[in-house]
Amino acid sequence: MTEDHVQDSTRYELVTLANGTRSIRDLESGETFHPVIGPAAEAEALYVRQLRLPQRFRAGSGDFVLWDVGLGAGANVLTALRSLNRIPGRLHILSFDQTLEPFRFAVRHADELGYLGELRDLAAIIASGKGCHAFSLGPLSVTWETRLGDFPTLLQRQLPSLPAPHAVMYDAYSPMRNPDMWTLPLFERIHAGLDPRRPCALPTYSRSTILRVTLLLAGFFVGVGHATGEKEETTIAANTLDLIDEPLDRRWLDRALRSHSAEPMFKPKWQVSPLSLQSRDRLRRHPQFVAG
Repeated sequence: MTEDHVQDSTRYELVTLANGTRSIRDLESGETFHPVIGPAAEAEALYVRQLRLPQRFRAGSGDFVLWDVGLGAGANVLTALRSLNRIPGRLHILSFDQTLEPFRFAVRHADELGYLGELRDLAAIIASGKGCHAFSLGPLSVTWETRLGDFPTLLQRQLPSLPAPHAVMYDAYSPMRNPDMWTLPLFERIHAGLDPRRPCALPTYSRSTILRVTLLLAGFFVGVGHATGEKEETTIAANTLDLIDEPLDRRWLDRALRSHSAEPMFKPKWQVSPLSLQSRDRLRRHPQFVAG
């Protein structure tokens, strides 16, 4: 990432990545959105292709529900919309974030960022913050809701009223910066919000042992996710093995059992430690490893 940047906000600035793509840096957290290959390319590789969005959307009936956890500057959800806008059907998006400010910043810098494209005017409407919008993109009928606030708190309060997702794009800041978004109780709550009759997958950018153990102990099946640029692996979780191309195997389990950095966070405090005896026992008994 070069030092070239443009700033018109006290918190966000445009930066140029090593491949020449523009992205956004959060000055408060020090985190850069999609820092490896850029917003659109990462969203396509990490979410659209891994979630098999066009294929699963075509095969479905009724509303296809997409949880966008970490709306940020909108690259993930706009890329998902662009992948579906020629397919007849109904899409229900729920975007969660603390603030719409990075999305508004992206709208102001749509020309430099590039990924908003023909959806720039739509993005401006969503970024206005009115909560729920219904619109059509060709044959695609969309309802897009934004839910602002602390995601763990929102989920705890609103879970019974939320539609169960078919797909979850999980793009929170890193565990060291934002540990409350990576705890075992939170992923247990997400898993509790799934409909066991509705296949659902959740990809995310991390490949850490802690994350994968956390997802497994929360009740998910977990696999190796697609590469994104310099990242050789990411992670994908699902409530059915059918949505995972490369499930974690017993060799991975053996490495996790030996790891010094594998115990999930039960509270929102970043720390690393080996697996507890209880976690080791639960992990060994997970259906993903027992069934094989």
